[in-house]
Amino acid sequence: MASLKQLKTQFLEYIEIERGRSLKTVENYDRYLTRFLDFIKKDKPEDITDGVVREFRLWLNRQATSQDKNNTDTLSKKTQNYYLIAIRAFLKYLARQEIKTLPAERIELAKVNERSLDLITQAELKRLLDVKTGTDLKGIRNKAILELLFSTGLRVSELCSLKRDIDLASDELSIRGKGGKVRVVFISEDAKKYVKDYLKMRKDMKDALFVHADNEVTGKESDGLTRRTIERIVKQQAIKAGISKRVTPHTMRHLFATDLLGNGADIRSVQALLGHSSIITTQIYTHVTDKHLHDIHKKFHNKK
Repeated sequence: MASLKQLKTQFLEYIEIERGRSLKTVENYDRYLTRFLDFIKKDKPEDITDGVVREFRLWLNRQATSQDKNNTDTLSKKTQNYYLIAIRAFLKYLARQEIKTLPAERIELAKVNERSLDLITQAELKRLLDVKTGTDLKGIRNKAILELLFSTGLRVSELCSLKRDIDLASDELSIRGKGGKVRVVFISEDAKKYVKDYLKMRKDMKDALFVHADNEVTGKESDGLTRRTIERIVKQQAIKAGISKRVTPHTMRHLFATDLLGNGADIRSVQALLGHSSIITTQIYTHVTDKHLHDIHKKFHNKK
């Protein structure tokens, strides 16, 4: 019988090759499972019991978010659930291999508070998209990034993965998102214009769509802008627009979704455009976009 560590390796190979999970997902699962196995100090699948998992959950719930001994912030329920999801997936794999262990359904996820959205008002969005970014390569690039994020609802990782040979003759763009799933997004005329203007100004030969400008001080030379650089650009443009709220690339994705739903798009279509595997994830946006309910409340509430 293989040890738990050997089975973990087999499981990680399985989700990478058979399930087509991204290397980032595999790395995350490896980290979560390694921490679990190091804690329980067991080597046999049958040694994973309700009691062992409960002890791990208690330990996990008391872990600080940093190595600072004075830090009192514990891991969020959402982060704790990432560990539990990885453990459940591992147990399901063992069950498929007909290896006796704890049934995956015995592990319930921690209840988390309803997710809140990072949103700005329509007026603030207009200020953000109208903010003067400059006419040099850096300025046009930053404008193109903002317009493309709002036009397509792309995840920041998806934006970073775009190549300069992007087809701008069409309004459609195929994107490979989470789990390797391909979906179609649509580019607005404004977004296309600024991306075209930006590409015309490029003098380098790099493959990435968005790269550092010549006058930018960078650490390690890379082909394209990183996630953190995109986040910093969006934050800086929001500050320029006089917006005090926290604005991120994911905020632009939220605004893309709420704009569609608020203007009458059906939730299934928005789910497809966002690339959500479950409609439950998309339903969070309905709480802030249901104008009909707002109108009903205004018309009929407290009218005696």
